[in-house]
Amino acid sequence: MAPADNGASTPEDDDPFGYLYADGQAAGATPPSGGGGYGYPGPRSYHQVRPVGERQYGQQPQYGQQPAPTAAYGQAPAQQTQAYGQPNAHYSAPETLPGGAPTTVTPSMRGGDGGGGRGRGPNTKGLLIGALAVVAAVVIGIGVAVLGGDNKGDNKGADAGATPSGGSQSVQPSQTATKKADEPVDLPKTDAKTLKLDGGTSTASTVPGAKADGGVYVQGFNQVGATLTWTVNGIPKDGTYSLRVNYGVPGKDANATITVNGKAQTRPLNMTNFAGAKEGDWEKGWTNTWAAVQLSKGTNAITISCGQDNQCDANFDQMWLVKGGNG
Repeated sequence: MAPADNGASTPEDDDPFGYLYADGQAAGATPPSGGGGYGYPGPRSYHQVRPVGERQYGQQPQYGQQPAPTAAYGQAPAQQTQAYGQPNAHYSAPETLPGGAPTTVTPSMRGGDGGGGRGRGPNTKGLLIGALAVVAAVVIGIGVAVLGGDNKGDNKGADAGATPSGGSQSVQPSQTATKKADEPVDLPKTDAKTLKLDGGTSTASTVPGAKADGGVYVQGFNQVGATLTWTVNGIPKDGTYSLRVNYGVPGKDANATITVNGKAQTRPLNMTNFAGAKEGDWEKGWTNTWAAVQLSKGTNAITISCGQDNQCDANFDQMWLVKGGNG
């Protein structure tokens, strides 16, 4: 829609330099003056240019009105020379201007530092510090709760394990004495006089130096068929054991056959004159020997016998077993 005050003439007729031409002068064109435009005469268009400073703030200048004189450098404008505290006649509220001024307050985007005029965003540093403080408080609270719970649990355990005054302390299952598998096991030991004697063997105590109780030993092992049988109980497991024998010879070597649970062992019992006694000296001939035997877990029957291939002239004092097949 064209403005109402646009004038009757068309833009092509509004020639700013019409006064320079004959036809323009005939039409009444005049040079520009302080009171109006220039070019062809006609109603003034609102699109025409006004000199700088012509329009006062808050006032609508009248057509043809002269602009206010410009004050000299350092001199206050004439219209501002009023008494202190009196309102300026040229001032109008922004709301009275065309289009009006906004009546709502626009929030400032400046930060909370209070100056500088430079816009800043939210105070993220402060928010971060606050969040870290909250997390630290939660962690400390959890730690205190856990420590308190452990202490309470320890106190309960201590109270539960406390022995009532005046009562006897009971043995807990974990305190029951148990024998470890790797602890040494005491294997059987016996005096020869307790063995089962056959084939002309018997007990005697005439030769000094026997270690058996009362100095009693087994004699008569000097003929084929003579035997001594030891029934051994408490063997912990199957394996090789060392059979130890205290014996005495009359200054000469002897040997015997070993049978375990009816099965002859590969090597005989060696009864050499290790004491170095002279022949016929039974008292100086006391010594000891050993032989490896294969035993089963539980009870075993060990028999020492005089066979056709043995040299069988010896007295027997004691016998015992040692774990392993070494002497």
